[in-house]
Amino acid sequence: MGMRAGTTFTAALAVAAASLATPAARADAAGDAAKGEKVFKKCAACHAVGADAKNKVGPVLNGIVGRPAASIADFAYSDAMKAKAAEGLVWTEEEIGHLLENPKGYVPGTKMSFAGLRKEEERADVIAYLATFAAP
Repeated sequence: MGMRAGTTFTAALAVAAASLATPAARADAAGDAAKGEKVFKKCAACHAVGADAKNKVGPVLNGIVGRPAASIADFAYSDAMKAKAAEGLVWTEEEIGHLLENPKGYVPGTKMSFAGLRKEEERADVIAYLATFAAP
């Protein structure tokens, strides 16, 4: 009985430790919005965020996380992006990550001339930053 109780306690302790580690691991995977603000400067030539954001060469990115692709009414999207929208593309964090990694590879024919963010951490940081801007 003593041995079994010790095993049960050890298993419970392991589960508790794992549950404590999980939020930290998720926070790292989710990115750092403050760092993302700095990385976003690479995007700011073509995209805007914030209360006074207006479309530029690229569309406004307020509310991008969770938004259907090609859904800003007054922006002229490429035919390639419209086709992705017709397929049902929604800009989840995962989908944004794929686009940021290799825009022309993810949406062949896109007007987006950006080469991409090769570092996963930078992509996660930019996505965390974008997630701080709600749709208007």
